[in-house]
Amino acid sequence: MNFPLIPEQASTFAPNVDLMFYALTAFVGLFTIGITGVVIFLGIKYKAEPGRKSVHMESMKLELLWTVIPAIIALGIFVWGAIIYFDYQNIPENTLDINVIGKQWMWKIQHGNGKREVNELHVPVNKAVKLTMTSQDVIHDFYIPAFRVKQDVLPAKYTEMWFEATKVGTYPVFCAEYCGTQHSTMDGIVVVMEQDDYQEWLQGGPPVTPAQAGETIFQQMGCITCHDAGAASRGPILNGVFGREVALRGGETVVADEEYIRESIMTPSAKIADGYAPLMPTFPNLDEEDILNIIAYIKSLSDEQQ
Repeated sequence: MNFPLIPEQASTFAPNVDLMFYALTAFVGLFTIGITGVVIFLGIKYKAEPGRKSVHMESMKLELLWTVIPAIIALGIFVWGAIIYFDYQNIPENTLDINVIGKQWMWKIQHGNGKREVNELHVPVNKAVKLTMTSQDVIHDFYIPAFRVKQDVLPAKYTEMWFEATKVGTYPVFCAEYCGTQHSTMDGIVVVMEQDDYQEWLQGGPPVTPAQAGETIFQQMGCITCHDAGAASRGPILNGVFGREVALRGGETVVADEEYIRESIMTPSAKIADGYAPLMPTFPNLDEEDILNIIAYIKSLSDEQQ
């Protein structure tokens, strides 16, 4: 695998990130050369010699000059970096959603139609892609140098990352967080394809989508006995719940997002929905892929309500 000193720019983020990096490098270089040069010049000019008196100078203009100008430059760099950061954090609508699970020492990937990959991620070019990521064991970090994107992958928590690839090709993926003895082997590739080629590749996936797999688990675990839509339901009705506010005991509310649903499955007593008894058992045998599939199923119930 080729490791260039500076990875090629292959996403919409890359040019802006690189431009800021080069600008910061230039600023640091100019200030370093300028300050070092002034120190050397003054050191030579005012070198201590027998009979030479020390020089004492006060200048409010000079004090303001070397305080205000660096402050303006620093503020400008902060605003510039904030714009890039908010662009990175602001996930657009209509993304291609893909699930990623980190595990010592591999990346398990599942596409929206259920197709799975290990240590490979196929995506279409010129399409915004959102990765929903979690870890099955320790902290990992999903890093694609050519896209200039990197995000921690945490156990018992979901993190998100998005990008839009601009060049067809194959690009390396690394784990950028030390995760154990074989951390250096936890790598992979992103394969960026033309959109028609990607659709053709995607059709080779299994007929079972994550939502369908989640429905099967939901039925097998007996969840339907408490979360049905009947009047005697012992648990909250899940149809249309995703993305809405849920009233909790004590008067608090919480948005029913991925984090809340995961917590409700793995630690059901953490947040009790108002009007219901804490009857739900725990499910220690579910792995992260099962939980993501159940969440996809609950999301599909909300989509049906729209």
